[in-house]
Amino acid sequence: MTTFVDRVELHVAAGNGGHGCASVHREKFKPLGGPDGGNGGRGGDVVLVVDQDVTTLLEYHHSPHRKATNGKPGEGGNRAGKDGTDLVLPVPDGTVVLDKQGNVLADLVGQGTSFVAGQGGRGGLGNAALASARRKAPGFALLGEPGTARDVVLELKTVADVALVGYPSAGKSSLISVLSAAKPKIADYPFTTLVPNLGVVTAGETVYTIADVPGLIPGASEGRGLGLEFLRHVERCSVLVHVLDTATLESDRDPATDLDVIEAELRAYGAGLADRPRIVALNKVDVPDGRELAAMVRPDLEARGYRVFEVSAVAHEGLRELSFALAGIVAETRAARPVQESTRVVIRPQAVDDSGFTVTVEDDLYRVRGEKPERWVRQTDFANDEAVGYLADRLNRLGVEDALRDAGAKPGDGVAIGPDDDAVVFDWEPTIAAGAEMLGRRGEDHRFDAPRPAASRRRDRQAAHDESESEYRDFDPFA
Repeated sequence: MTTFVDRVELHVAAGNGGHGCASVHREKFKPLGGPDGGNGGRGGDVVLVVDQDVTTLLEYHHSPHRKATNGKPGEGGNRAGKDGTDLVLPVPDGTVVLDKQGNVLADLVGQGTSFVAGQGGRGGLGNAALASARRKAPGFALLGEPGTARDVVLELKTVADVALVGYPSAGKSSLISVLSAAKPKIADYPFTTLVPNLGVVTAGETVYTIADVPGLIPGASEGRGLGLEFLRHVERCSVLVHVLDTATLESDRDPATDLDVIEAELRAYGAGLADRPRIVALNKVDVPDGRELAAMVRPDLEARGYRVFEVSAVAHEGLRELSFALAGIVAETRAARPVQESTRVVIRPQAVDDSGFTVTVEDDLYRVRGEKPERWVRQTDFANDEAVGYLADRLNRLGVEDALRDAGAKPGDGVAIGPDDDAVVFDWEPTIAAGAEMLGRRGEDHRFDAPRPAASRRRDRQAAHDESESEYRDFDPFA
């Protein structure tokens, strides 16, 4: 059974916004008291948040589909719908969020760091919010916008100061078990370590983390063995420790050759690993043959510029020197890092000549793209003529009508608003752009006109009665 997952594909869907409500206030002696439809609630977001207690993406491997709740629709009596609840997904420290094409969307490092993977849809406005001096009684409301739905890839890159790299069974797990309190699985067969193990080491006043990366073999950077999947766990480490086996029983291997192979794989993988500080740990010197081999290869490795330590995880030999050497390099690396500045808000104002939309000519239609017109289309109830007319008014005021005319559009030409797979297509008729010709005084319901004075209404009723009485008196049944 899988117990560690460091790469998953997650399907997120934010909540949809609630629809606005079209309602008219009614009470005794005042049946048409004006619009009182409330706004719809906002849909919930899908938020990824770093949680130090989470160490694997296993939960999302088993349940890759996640959806936030929708906003509630508005109601009469100016009652707004309830907002949807945000869906917070905890992820391990060091999680990278990518799209399906491999583009990095966010790099989540540090407790509490968050990223909105799915934006909840806006709630639609009710007819009370749409009322104005020109539109006293809107007979429609705006629909809620759909929430963002997309697929993202989560990759875990271990956050550690030191990474132990080397061949399988070089003694990396044994070394981390004696340097820290980590308890990895240890056995005398290759590929015992299937997942990165983390440990915390204290050396003097310096506390740092150390990672045991699964063993690498030739071709790891190209996908052989487990190397390609776990090389990314080395990317964030400040120091690399080559753990070389001086007591290997394989005749075609020796510490120098192992070092060259691992270095070649690190260079092939890239990701800036060539510039990381290196230390060489000649392990298993408690074995007589191992100590002799370590003494033979040490001068050559030091001549290459490596700091070399002869250690034994079993006999606890040389561990203190190695630990303090790593602490010194980690401290220097931390001091060299630039000081994190406080978060700044970057404001990029919209250009004054930016219309907010574009009109492009395609094979047989004119396509309108832009945040505002596409959002307005999504909010329109096309079963309501008044709502369609309101949309036409908004597009006309935005300048879409003039832009289509400038682009060469003629009456009857096809116009699409939105992307290819989710566009609203219609035949362009410039005479109804503003909608007034079709719908008259749209939004000005005569039932909401100011009532006439009571005395005037009594005079009209009396005049009608007198007229009726006069006709009765003058009626001759024998004529």
